Amino acid sequence: MRKTLWYTLRPSPPQQDTAPVRLTLLVPELIWPEPADQFTLGKLSAPGFEWLLAHATCEQKPRHPFESALADCFGLNPAPLGALRLLGEGNDDARSGHWLCADPVHLRFHQERIILADAGAFELDDNEALAIIESLNAEFADIGQFHAASAKRWYLRLNAAVNHAAAPISAVAGRRVDSELPKGDSTLTRWLNEVQMFLHGHPVNERRQAEGKPAVNSMWLWGGGEMGETSLSPTTKFSSIWTDNPLATGLAHRFDIPLHAPAENLSAVLSAGGDSPLLVLDQLLQCVLYENGEGWRQAFEKLETDYFIPLKKALGGKVDRIDLIAPTIYGQLHYTLTAGERWKFWKKGQPVTAIAQQLADQAKK
Repeated sequence: MRKTLWYTLRPSPPQQDTAPVRLTLLVPELIWPEPADQFTLGKLSAPGFEWLLAHATCEQKPRHPFESALADCFGLNPAPLGALRLLGEGNDDARSGHWLCADPVHLRFHQERIILADAGAFELDDNEALAIIESLNAEFADIGQFHAASAKRWYLRLNAAVNHAAAPISAVAGRRVDSELPKGDSTLTRWLNEVQMFLHGHPVNERRQAEGKPAVNSMWLWGGGEMGETSLSPTTKFSSIWTDNPLATGLAHRFDIPLHAPAENLSAVLSAGGDSPLLVLDQLLQCVLYENGEGWRQAFEKLETDYFIPLKKALGGKVDRIDLIAPTIYGQLHYTLTAGERWKFWKKGQPVTAIAQQLADQAKK
């Protein structure tokens, strides 16, 4: 008796993208700047983060503001940060002309020093911002044209370009600015003195002061340049950028790199494909600028859950290499971790407090 054999034909499983992923994470203020702050760092459990740092190679560079570190990822130094950030706000006017960031600030004297508070440290609504911008444009049309992308982020398009070298806003917010005064052509600095006198008597500021609110008594001008000054292609070509930061968004638009909103977790990034994504995780930055220890701790714990623990598991699987770039008060830290490093079982992690203290001790030398 002949037996008939029946075979069930099943579709072949879909081909998996086996290309190794090189993942770059830019995380400003990854290390809390006060090692002895037990309220923020005490009993902070971060096994994923501690494992990554223990197995990584660390290159420590001089201190670098977040905005400059971001531009460096694209091989841009110097970079027209104002024009790029405005482009990220969705304004194509940024593609021509000489633009600066002209962020509203409140300057105050404290122990014979000038302390700068950016608009992230005080409330400023859209109507107040627009009223000031309209007045500035009417009074100083010979200098250039102001534009407010939001109540907290302003821009200035100059009629004539000037050399005005100033630190990015994240480098001066909440700090003394005596030593950070702009260098280069003094034309814009002299003009800014006129703006400050004009702002002093502005109706918006008079009303704010009557209500006990900080006056918008100056602007921080930084990031000057023209979009045409950027090269046609970045040094490092990222396959995608995950961010809602306007400067990073502008870089994505400038170089035609696929842009994604911040991902919920590492799995969402890896599932999207691409062999060299850049993740801009800047949620710790504001907490450090405004000395919000509790906010920093909560944001760090979420990074631990969503990224650091999963990265430990993904390394050697979908992820072949991790570049973790962290501009901090201790300098710019660049941690590099390849798949082969995961087998070095003898490397033990240190608590976050110990890592911060070690960096602080090194900075004193």
